[in-house]
Amino acid sequence: MAMETATLAAGCFWCVEAVLQQVDGVQAVVSGFMGGRTAHPTYEDICRGDTNHAEVVQVEFDPDVLPYAELLEWFWRLHDPTTLNRQGADVGTQYRSAIFVHSPEQRAEAERSKAAADASGRFARPIVTEITDAGPFTAADLKHQDYYRRNREQAYCAIVIAPKLDKLGLDA
Repeated sequence: MAMETATLAAGCFWCVEAVLQQVDGVQAVVSGFMGGRTAHPTYEDICRGDTNHAEVVQVEFDPDVLPYAELLEWFWRLHDPTTLNRQGADVGTQYRSAIFVHSPEQRAEAERSKAAADASGRFARPIVTEITDAGPFTAADLKHQDYYRRNREQAYCAIVIAPKLDKLGLDA
């Protein structure tokens, strides 16, 4: 079967990338931006918070190895989908929780998955994740790609990303 694409926003794209790079069936993860009103935004544009883009990862995955429903299970586990426009100390619309769908089938599965996660009782508050159609994707600069693997000793990586990977049973 052909590879599929998923686009997910779950806070800082460095964190999401570091998790999903280790999931069986994921072929590629590219950090970037989606969901805003500025063509070809830069990281600096996003950080100002006035473009309405989210930091996202665009994931190429093999649905025979990793069905979309299982990818979404990783999505729910790797962040807090109940906080609006924030993940930990990262605050702003660029850090919102969102699933950008690429097909009607992805939309149906995302809606089902969100309802199941919300009803599961594992979250103390209601899920605020938006589910919306994918739009133009802008890849972040190369310095933001494969960030954790290249910068493990950097403070944010050591304090935020490594513990997240540990918690999820992945290599830190």
